[in-house]
Amino acid sequence: MSSGAARNALEIGRRGILLVLSSPSGAGKTTITRELISRDPRLKISVSVTTRPRRKGEIEGKHYHFVSQQRFDAMVKGGELLEHATVFGHSYGTPRGPVEAALAAGEDIISDIDWQGTQQLRGTIRDDLVAVFVLPPSIAALEQRLKTRAQDSDETVRGRMAKSIDEMSHWPEYDYVVVNSDLAESVARVAAVLAAERVRRARQIGLAEFVNRLRGG
Repeated sequence: MSSGAARNALEIGRRGILLVLSSPSGAGKTTITRELISRDPRLKISVSVTTRPRRKGEIEGKHYHFVSQQRFDAMVKGGELLEHATVFGHSYGTPRGPVEAALAAGEDIISDIDWQGTQQLRGTIRDDLVAVFVLPPSIAALEQRLKTRAQDSDETVRGRMAKSIDEMSHWPEYDYVVVNSDLAESVARVAAVLAAERVRRARQIGLAEFVNRLRGG
């Protein structure tokens, strides 16, 4: 048997994972998400829809799908979103169709959304969800990260800080918690979570067939 045929024989059907990262604004969930995607070709990002205005450098369909509030409301009413929330006056949501198709095909999806969205996902896609909460090492570090973004006014930073302190109270609702004091270490820890979840028995839907082939010689 060739090496390629051997690999195919060993492949076990698996349902995909929706890996969600949440954190207070500025704690690092988006940076960790980007690092994981750059290192793992099997991991695809879920592109959210939002009513937020496009920022400089953002690309339609890559960073977000930018839609009007009217279109967003229609998507909510039509059940087109797995979750949705309003953050700082703008609406965000996760499209249902692309995510469900990917999971059924055994593909892993990553998304960085807030605690409100994660709560909704536990109701709509619970068995496929792996939720990680990212904490900052300190309030001072969080404030410094927000200030160095250079995209928001001082008033906006103060508002985000107040909201961040409240958001931290939701950490017990998550499967895993990572304190982001060192980016490389935080990325490694989330990657380890993903690796472990990929071999969870219940997720390997082709395992029974594989074992039967083994037993049959």
